[in-house]
Amino acid sequence: LEKAWLIPDEQLAANLLAEAGFGRAEEAIEQLQAFWQSAASRTLSETARQKLNRLMPRLLEDVARVEAPELTLERLLDLLQSIVRRTAYLDLLLENPQVLEQLVRLGSESRWVISRLVRYPVLLDELLDPRRLYAPLRREELDEELDAMLARIDPHDLEQQMERLRQFAAGNRLRTAAADITGAIPLMVVSDYLTEIAESVLAHVLRLAWDYLVERHGCPGEVQGTGFAVLGYGKLGGLELGYGSDLDLVFLHADYSQSAVTGGPRSVANDVFYARLGQRMVHLLNTRTPSGILYEVDMRLRPNGESGLLVTSLKGFETYQLNSAWTWEHQALVRARMVAGDETLAGRVVQVRTDVLRQDRKAEKLREEVCQMREKMRASLDKSDAENFDLKQGKGGITDIEFMVQYAVLRWAREVPALTAWTDNIRLLETLVEAGLIPATLGESLVLTYQRFRDIYHHLTLQEQAGMIGREKLQEERQMVQEAWQQIMMNGD
Repeated sequence: LEKAWLIPDEQLAANLLAEAGFGRAEEAIEQLQAFWQSAASRTLSETARQKLNRLMPRLLEDVARVEAPELTLERLLDLLQSIVRRTAYLDLLLENPQVLEQLVRLGSESRWVISRLVRYPVLLDELLDPRRLYAPLRREELDEELDAMLARIDPHDLEQQMERLRQFAAGNRLRTAAADITGAIPLMVVSDYLTEIAESVLAHVLRLAWDYLVERHGCPGEVQGTGFAVLGYGKLGGLELGYGSDLDLVFLHADYSQSAVTGGPRSVANDVFYARLGQRMVHLLNTRTPSGILYEVDMRLRPNGESGLLVTSLKGFETYQLNSAWTWEHQALVRARMVAGDETLAGRVVQVRTDVLRQDRKAEKLREEVCQMREKMRASLDKSDAENFDLKQGKGGITDIEFMVQYAVLRWAREVPALTAWTDNIRLLETLVEAGLIPATLGESLVLTYQRFRDIYHHLTLQEQAGMIGREKLQEERQMVQEAWQQIMMNGD
């Protein structure tokens, strides 16, 4: 396709593209012209221009073979605009045909992948080894990789620490997406991989923040280890993290006397130390750098919300949950678990969560409060309209299933302790069936529907599309969820 790229006759070039496989060749020509007229292309060096002239025919040949060549070309030209002045990346694509092949394949399936490469061109190196690209790492391997990346950095160089953390997370999310797109890993483990990436990041961020503060103030008094726990809520806590998910976090510290102070020469009260530790972690996670942010962090689920302390004592957390928390906060606790921090606190954290979830509750009052919260949330967040259905917030969607599960746990955990063992909706639904609290056929239908909804939502994210589907789609599944809601939430069965 060298002629289609270089030939000045637009009609002839379009004919050549059409023969190669472009269904809307005129549209492709317009895209190529816009690329040539961009500021990045007009200011190319002669060397870069020659390399681009060698690369483009190969790219067009590969693009012509995919299902939607015009859409794929549009995405890849966006990427080329971001790297075309850096000839090292052009050399990478020219010298490694498999990289170009993988790039076109991923670009045809996911706008999200190309957006990540535009932001982090260094991730193109990940495409060099398909065996590595399509085999994302698990937790132990993730920790080893991040340890190695951070070990090469001056411990006092905060900027480089944040850049390495972002490159690590972006690279491993790309591997997960590549394996997801190509079917190398099934849906049910996609979120496991994404969750483990976040957990590895949180563990290392905590260590970096801890080392920084201990160097200045010494270790907190009257506590073992770090005396610090990071609780993950929402999708992180429920092992259901998606590609664009933020992190819902709550920070807790061990109990100690009011007079406890750190042991360093610049001693501060323990409360001050832990407050600064939490602030440092948030700074490392969501400060925007040239590489973007690491994770969006939401701390609003802490006791007393945005007006509460950033870091709460375990005893204070327990007292709040038992005496002051709203029902919706207990719903959130269903999906909460410790994701980083001092393992000596893990047992205590689990016990507090268990005690709260197993409180005696009046079924009618609980049902009323959960239903009211669901309607309030739907009224403010549901984006469904006459043509589209909001897969997450619409009636019969993802959140309705989640609310039914949370209601069931809060209602029956006192009689069925196994309901406090899990934080993910799939195993909670399975436990409800095993305990005879919902019919097996209903539980199986909810599990399969929830998995299908999540699968579609994942892949809409990979296309950088809102979580909306046509009104005509998944009607049977949505109707089943609505009937389940009527049965569980309205009839009291």
